[in-house]
Amino acid sequence: MGLLWEDRAWEEYLYWQTQDKKTLKRLNAVIRDIQRDPTGGMGKTERLRENLSGWWSRRIDEVNRVVYYEQDGIIHIASCRGHYEK
Repeated sequence: MGLLWEDRAWEEYLYWQTQDKKTLKRLNAVIRDIQRDPTGGMGKTERLRENLSGWWSRRIDEVNRVVYYEQDGIIHIASCRGHYEK
């Protein structure tokens, strides 16, 4: 599956490249797993609710999550730093 990064998510990804290689390595592993199976797998997959219905969250580490949804074979990544916002 292809990836489409929201501007904010891409900036967060670039942050990890310069600030924390361990988190970046884990993030890359989670993203690869999302591409294989968007609704299950590593990272404690969570289906979001209410105004984020249709979106998913996966744990990168204790503090950070990847927030995304899948549409027509494309993974849309909205965030990869911090927790999701309602």
